[in-house]
Amino acid sequence: MFSASITRHFKGAASRFVGANQGNIAVIFAIACVPMISFVGAAIDYSRANNARSSMQAALDSTALMLSKDLSSGAITASQITTKAQAYFAALYTNTDAQSISINATYTANSNMGSTIQVNGSGSVTTDFLKVAGFPNINFSTASTTAWGNVRMRVAMVLDNTGSMSQNGKMTALQTASKNLIDQLSALAKNPGDVYISIIPFAKDVNVGASNYNQNWIDWTAWDAANGTNVCNSRNSRGSCTGYTWTPANHNTWNGCVWDRDKDNENPGYDTLNTAPVTSNPYTLFPAEQWSACPVALMPLSYDWTALKSKIGTMAPNGNTNQAIGMAWGWQSLASTTPLNAPAKDPNYTYKDVIILLSDGLNTQDRWYTNAASIDARQKILCDNAKGAGVTVYTIQVNTSSPPDPTSSVLSYCASNPSDFYMLTSATQVISAFQSIGSSLSQLRVAR
Repeated sequence: MFSASITRHFKGAASRFVGANQGNIAVIFAIACVPMISFVGAAIDYSRANNARSSMQAALDSTALMLSKDLSSGAITASQITTKAQAYFAALYTNTDAQSISINATYTANSNMGSTIQVNGSGSVTTDFLKVAGFPNINFSTASTTAWGNVRMRVAMVLDNTGSMSQNGKMTALQTASKNLIDQLSALAKNPGDVYISIIPFAKDVNVGASNYNQNWIDWTAWDAANGTNVCNSRNSRGSCTGYTWTPANHNTWNGCVWDRDKDNENPGYDTLNTAPVTSNPYTLFPAEQWSACPVALMPLSYDWTALKSKIGTMAPNGNTNQAIGMAWGWQSLASTTPLNAPAKDPNYTYKDVIILLSDGLNTQDRWYTNAASIDARQKILCDNAKGAGVTVYTIQVNTSSPPDPTSSVLSYCASNPSDFYMLTSATQVISAFQSIGSSLSQLRVAR
C-alpha cells in the first residue's frame, strides 16, 4: 500500500515536470540568437565588402578613362601607365574599410577592340562578425577596361545657309566653329577612314552639284516644265505665230538644286526616309529645281580636312529655311547607297553615325508648305526614322532675333537627348557649342 502511494506520487511529479513550459521561451531564444546574430553580422560584413568593391569599380573606371586620354593625347608614354594609374586611383579611392589595396594597369595596342588599357584592383575588408566563424577577412577584386580606336565616326554637318545667317555675325561664327570642329575630330583619327565628315549647306533647297545633271536619280519633270522656251511651230499669212512647242532647256544649265522628295505616295513618305532612289519608281527620285537662292554644293563624306574647311569657307547666306531637307541629305550622306555612296563600313569596327543640325530660325518654306507647323510635322517623322536607325542627332538653334524667336520645338524634338539640343542667344556661343559637341563625340567609353 505504501509502495503503491509512492509510485503514484512519483508518476504525478514526472508528469508535471514533462508538462512544465514556463522556461522554454528563454531557452529557445538563447539558442536561436546565435545563428540570428551570425546572419546579421555576416550581412553587415558582406555589405561593407560590397561597398568597398563598388567604390573601387567607380575609381578604376575613372582611372582607366583618364589614362586612355593621357596616352592617346601623348601626355604620357606607355612606360608611365602604372605609375600614373596609382596616382589617379589614390586620389579617387577614399573607402576607409578597404585594406591591402593593390592595382595594376596593362596597355595593349591594336587589339581586336582597338587600343585598350585594363586596370585591375584588389583589396580586403577586415570582418567584425565573420571572424568568429573563422573568416577574418573578405577579399574582393574588380577591373575596368577602356578602348579607343575601335569606334569610327561619320559626322554630317548640316548647316543653315539662309538669308538670316548674315545677321549678327552668325555666318562668320558658324564657319569658324565648323572648321574648329573639323580640327577637333580629325585629331581623333589615327588612320585614314577613322573619321569621315560631310558638309550639307541648306536653305529651302540643297545643292547636290550641277555636275550630276546626267545622273538617273534626278527627276526632271518639274524642272523641264519651268525651264525652257516656247518655239513657234506655225504662222499665219501675216507672219504671226499661231502655235508653239515648249522646248525644255538643256539639263547642263541646271544649277544643282533639288527640293524635297515625294511625301504622298508611301507611308510615311520618301521625304522622311533615306531610301535609295529607284529609277523605275519616280517617287523615290530627287526633283530638280532651278532656285535662284541655291546654296553652295554639299560635300559627301570625306577625310580631306583641307577641302572640307575650304567648302565651309564658300558658304554664303541666302534664301528661306527648310531644316527638313538639310536633315534628309545629312542622313543620305551617311548611307552607303546612291546618290552619295558613303564608303562601305568595315565589319571589324564599330561605327557611330552622327548628324549635327544647326539653324538660326524656324522653318518657313519647303516643297509644299509655307508654314512652320506643317514642315515641322514632316521633319519630326524624319528625325524619328533617323534616330530609330541608330543615328545620333545634335541640334542647335541660334536665336539672336530681337525679340527672340520661340524655342524651336522641332529642333528640340529631333535631338537624341535633351542635353543634345543647344539654345544659343549669341553668335559667339556657336563656337563653344561645337566644341562641346566635339568633346562629347571624342569621349572614350568604358568597354567592360
